[in-house]
This record gives sequence, C-alpha cells and structure tokens, in this order.
Amino acid sequence: MSAGARTHPLDLHLDVDLRYRRGRSDQLVAALRRAIETGRLLPGTRLPSTRAVASDLGVARGTVVSAYHHLIAEGYLETARGSGTRVARSPNVAAREPGPGPGAGARSQWQYNLRPGMPDVTLFPRAAWVKSTRQVLNTVPAEALDYGDPRGRPELRWALADYLGRSRGVVAHPDRIVICHGFTQALGLIATVLAEQGVGTVSVEDPSYPHFREILRLAGLTPHAVPVDDEGLLPADLRGRAAVVTPIHQYPLGVTLTAQRRRALVSWAETADAVIVEDDYDGEFQYGRNRVGALQALAPHRVIYAGTTSKTLAPGLRLAWLVVPPDWVERITNAKRIADQHSAALTQMIVADLLATGAYDRHIRQCRDHYRMRRDELSGALAAHVPAARLVGESAGLHALIRWSPDGPEEREVLRAARSQSLALAGLGGYWGTPGPHPPGLVVGYATPPRHAYAGALDALIRVLGRCFAG
Repeated sequence: MSAGARTHPLDLHLDVDLRYRRGRSDQLVAALRRAIETGRLLPGTRLPSTRAVASDLGVARGTVVSAYHHLIAEGYLETARGSGTRVARSPNVAAREPGPGPGAGARSQWQYNLRPGMPDVTLFPRAAWVKSTRQVLNTVPAEALDYGDPRGRPELRWALADYLGRSRGVVAHPDRIVICHGFTQALGLIATVLAEQGVGTVSVEDPSYPHFREILRLAGLTPHAVPVDDEGLLPADLRGRAAVVTPIHQYPLGVTLTAQRRRALVSWAETADAVIVEDDYDGEFQYGRNRVGALQALAPHRVIYAGTTSKTLAPGLRLAWLVVPPDWVERITNAKRIADQHSAALTQMIVADLLATGAYDRHIRQCRDHYRMRRDELSGALAAHVPAARLVGESAGLHALIRWSPDGPEEREVLRAARSQSLALAGLGGYWGTPGPHPPGLVVGYATPPRHAYAGALDALIRVLGRCFAG
C-alpha cells in the first residue's frame, strides 16, 4: 500500500487505499476476493452490512453495494433473506481450499466406524451438563475467572480425591492432584520432568499406543519396549527409571496385569528408584463382578496415577488428572505452569458439580451397562458366524481384540476388505514397538459408533471377516 494510504482493519481487516475517490469499489472487490481465496474468510462467514462497511471506511454506501454485488455475481458471496451476506462455497472458491489436515473428517468418511479409543459421544449427559453449568454460573466466584492454581480448581481436586478413593481405590489428596488437558498433555509434563531429572530410558508396553512413544521421544527420552503376554507386561524386561503401563485393561491387548506381576512391577520401581505412570484410561468400565482397583494403591510414593474424562464423557472436553507422589507435586506443577498456566476453570467446576451431585456416577453406570451389551453382542456374533476369529482379553473397556490363527488371512487383507465395505478398523500391527513378524489381530472399538449405527457396523464387520475366512 502506498504512503499515506488508509489501512482500516474493520471486522474484515481490509487493506484499501482511500485517498482517491476513483476505484474504491474495485479495491474493495480485490481485497475481499483476496481474503476469500487465501482462506482468511472461510465459507459461511457472515460479512458486515453494506451500511456498516460504508460508515466504517467513510465511503458511500453505493460503493460497498457495488462491490458486494460484483462478488455475488462472481460466486464469491451469497445472500439469503434474514442472514445477510456470507462467503459462498462456490466451485471457484472450493478449488482453492486446502485439503483436510491429518485426522480431519476421520469419523465422517466411513459409513461404519469401529476404530478404538472413542466412547459413544451421543451418550454424553447433556441434561446433567446443562444443569451443572447453570449451577456453576449462578454460584461461581469472580476469582475463579482469573488466572488460578496450575494444579486446577480446588472444587474439582477435592471432588476427584473423593471419587478416586471410593471408585478406583486411589490414595489421593487434593494437594497432590494436577488437572491437565487430556492424558497427552499429562504424559508430556511427566516426560519433561523425567528428562530434567536425567532419565534417559522409559519402559513402555509392547504393543502400546504409538503416539505415547512419540511424546516420550519428543522430550528426548528413549522408549524401551517390554513384551506383554496374557498376564500383562513382563517385569523382568523393565529398563530405565520409569515405566508407562495400562495395568487394568492393557492397550491394545486388553489383558489385566496379574497380582503377582503388580507386586513385581512395584518391587522393580523400589529397587531401580523408578516411577511408574499408571494410565487408567478406562478403568471405570469393568464388566465382571470382581473389579480391579488401581495399581497406585500399592505404592502411592512410586506411582503417578492418570485418569481422564475422554472415555467417560467425551474427548472434546480435554480434561484429565494426575495423582502424583509428594515429591513430584512441585515438579509437575511447575511444568504445568510453564505449559499453559492452568486448565479451563469453568469446565473443571462443571465436572466437579457432576461428581458432587452423583450425576457422573449415574452416567458411568448407564454407559457401563450399554458397553457391556455391545461387547456381548460382538462376542456372540463372532461365535455364531466367524468362530475362527476369537475375542480375547478381559471383559472390560471400550475396545476388544480379535485374534486368529497365523494360518488364517493376513491382517492387511482383512483391513483391505474392511475398506471395501467402508468400515473403519484398526489392525494390531500398528501398535507394535518392535519389528515383526507379529501375530495378526484387530483392535475393535465397539463403543465408538452411535447407538443407532452399532448394529450396522457389527454386521459389516461380520461380513468382512466371513469373506476373509471363507476365502
């Protein structure tokens, strides 16, 4: 823009030269077209009225009307009665839009979705959430809207200490609880502290969620793969001064760490002066009568316990918590302060109200019954139609592992057949941290589909497996 030109941000941040009366409408057309083509103004964005633009820029309203009409004719803008002028999704605009980023639209591009790691978000307790939101907004003190304790709101930390103690057997004091934005951030904070302490190697289960191994690597740590069998990870293969484990419902194999190996794991930590990170990601969903409590109760001074609402409520809340040993409180708190100061206060207080009123517990019970029935349906369908493919692991959680004999179809063959049926599945092969060959398997997220879509997804899975095993 030339010297002396007037740059007026408006609501649209348009750069136009208004020193000369001639060509103003053309400038507006060019500036708006450029904003749309570059993606700064997205399809559906509502533009200010012509009167507002004219008043703000100090030009005649007719100048703006002319610019808007020009762009409507070109297909960049559109009008609708009662909704004003908006950016249109026209062919010449859509062609310039970048494609979706990694993971974008992953749930919508498939007709059926049985990928693991997700609850049925249609079960989210909307009415209870609205009720707790109203309660919080009516009673929230002004100080709660200011910057707060990096550990999180005291209301939630006290409510969690009560809930975790009675439901998961965790030894938790509010002063030792730190609220995080999901387990991803929680593990990142732990990895940062471990790196600062000079820890180089962290033991992880094999197989395990690959994203968590990448978080450790990003902090400069080296993941060491520890084999997992039907009794959980093998303590004799542990290395380093830290271990990340899923003892209740191993991800993705679904086995539970036996009592003997729990004791061996804690003994290793004592001997190696190590810390154990317990990811209790779906511990609330155990379907047998003898439910297993958290490992943390065996050694609260050695175990960092992690829980989350991603499986109980919804991943979109981005809310998790750590219960840390006393000598870790200051370290994790400082790491959290540097990372983002603190998590969203209002969300924390709403979840605290859900816990305090019992609404959270009621929701867990309803979901537990619902997911148990889904797992039973999956097990029954396999037994009836594809007996060569068996369900393994504990009756728990939101996913199950399907395995079959090595002389059966290749895992990639099953995944290819699933794609042909527009069925999203996860193969076990993507979870190994060591080179193969490994036995085939499918990690099936039976909790992922909404209620109305589960029957169709299950039918699609049986069709795929039936064809693969018949061939």
